[in-house]
Amino acid sequence: MTTSPGRAPGTGAQYEPDGPGPPRAADPAEVLAALGRSWTWILASAVATLVPGILLLVWPEATLHVVAVLIGLYLLAAGAFRFVETFARREQGHRLPSLLLAVLYVLAGVLCLRNPLQTITALSLIVGLVWLVSGMLTLYHALAAPDLPHRGFVLGAAVLALVAGVVVLALPAESARALTRLLGLWLVLLGLAEAGLALAWRAALRRAAAG
Repeated sequence: MTTSPGRAPGTGAQYEPDGPGPPRAADPAEVLAALGRSWTWILASAVATLVPGILLLVWPEATLHVVAVLIGLYLLAAGAFRFVETFARREQGHRLPSLLLAVLYVLAGVLCLRNPLQTITALSLIVGLVWLVSGMLTLYHALAAPDLPHRGFVLGAAVLALVAGVVVLALPAESARALTRLLGLWLVLLGLAEAGLALAWRAALRRAAAG
């Protein structure tokens, strides 16, 4: 699940054509950091979560193979989004949890795609653990990050991920159809939470620019 990078940045000095020299080449880390701080990046992550969730809800008769592939692709995409967000963290101490979360998503996605014919229990275990750990790390970021402009949204998203992980782990589906509906519902809820977070971050950025 996506979390905001922290304090909304202000406007910095811009390069002027008549200045002392050309601007230096963009550092890849700085490019990723700027991308990770963009509200559109958080919104893109929300879309990447919503799309597989909607597909699973409107296609409840999908086979376990299809479900595993959709979930695997979602986890890989989520890992890529979390990796970019790592560079957006201003405090070094907050980068490690974000990086660990990115690695967890990628590993879980590889496990789903490597053996898409795995059992329902195994797939539920993978997704449930990912959501549970994601919720815990997001909760840590929401409580530890200073000057978080929309802490309530982040806390709500963290709690939602925690509940999703607990539900999937505690109430394992007995059929592929039941698992499809369960995962689809939680993906849609998490995607909507991320979309709300993206809009809150956009508002914070606009307030920072206006100030």
